[in-house]
Amino acid sequence: MQGRTSRWLLRMLPWVDIEAGTYRVNRRLTCAAGDGLITFTNTGDQVRVIPRELTELPLLRGYDDDSALSALADRFVQRHYEPGQLVSVGGEPATEVVLIAHGKVDKIRSGEYGEDTVVDTLAGGRFFGSQVLATAQSTWDSTYRAVTPCIVLALDRAALHEVTRQFDELRAHVAAEYASPAPPTNKRGEVDIALASGHSGETALPGTFVDYELAPREYELSIAQTVLRVHSRVADLYNLPMNQTEQQLRLTLEALRERQENELLNNRDFGLLHNADLQQRLHTRTGPPTPEDLDELLSRRRKSRFFLAHPRTIAAFGRECSKRGLYPQTTEVQGHAVQCWRGVPILPTDKIPISAKGTTSILCMRTGEDDHGVVGLRQTGISDEHEPGLSVRFMGINEQAVLSYLVSAYFSAAVLVPDALGVLENVEITR
Repeated sequence: MQGRTSRWLLRMLPWVDIEAGTYRVNRRLTCAAGDGLITFTNTGDQVRVIPRELTELPLLRGYDDDSALSALADRFVQRHYEPGQLVSVGGEPATEVVLIAHGKVDKIRSGEYGEDTVVDTLAGGRFFGSQVLATAQSTWDSTYRAVTPCIVLALDRAALHEVTRQFDELRAHVAAEYASPAPPTNKRGEVDIALASGHSGETALPGTFVDYELAPREYELSIAQTVLRVHSRVADLYNLPMNQTEQQLRLTLEALRERQENELLNNRDFGLLHNADLQQRLHTRTGPPTPEDLDELLSRRRKSRFFLAHPRTIAAFGRECSKRGLYPQTTEVQGHAVQCWRGVPILPTDKIPISAKGTTSILCMRTGEDDHGVVGLRQTGISDEHEPGLSVRFMGINEQAVLSYLVSAYFSAAVLVPDALGVLENVEITR
């Protein structure tokens, strides 16, 4: 058997048996209003801005028509940038507002002698270019460059005008904002907030908006299939308690399980690497995986059951511990001694990809329905079921006396609440 691994993810996930083929996850939609930051939701690798959060933009402040805000949210275009790529270039025409959903972006300005200076670093939730929507013509006053892998959402002026033509109240609100004078600023260039009592310069207290998702996500089961072909004489020649057909089926199931675990991690729809909440994705402090990084990952959730990392990543973490004179303990998991940190086992899997630049990720998760964690999904009670969620169906025999079996696995994974799963990204393992 080639390519057989320990498959810790399949062994550690609690599996939920479902009958209808879908699994609904109901969540509360919670975001802070008035904090100056924009909140996003993500389904797989698709990111969307929460419509009401668009009122953080100066042009839309105080506007409350949910239908118009939803139409605007749908017009944002998602883009991805790698470290070092330019998001916007100073001096070039500015035609869009950019929301940073994930990652960090440097704001760079040229000095008197042409040198570039980083004047600010924008992280997830912040935005730039909001003045573009309020002016007919403008240029970027700064250059914006990605520091880490970034996900941004952009809305250009033309898309805004298309939506305003559909909603009269929105058009009137935007026109009023165009005509209103710029708000006063203090010595630091910040906008003063006038309160009803007549005081100014005080910080507004952010409120909290809590609602339920109107369209809760329904996880549909994925399917992995393969066809096993065995010549009839193989079964006849090896008429033993464990005949050759059963051996071939065993090897086929091993390969199918390897593919299943790979999909649970890397599938762009339900894979855990793509379904971690944006606020649960962290970056390393210095590049290599350090004890401080794993502590930060642990602090984001309660009852963390295990870490999941590539074996080379575990080795890199061991090197960082050795530099600090630390010697991580081991713990026993299902009869195997594995390395742990703070009592949480670090389980190896080679299914987590390593980029060409030598960067990878570390997962940390809480599991189980009772703890509102991560669960595996499978369908039971299917016809020709060989194992839970897996069927082996005889397809017949052809003219060459070759028997065919269709081997199918029905599975998926669900993250019940956002803090159940965390990912430490951009982990450097080549230093």
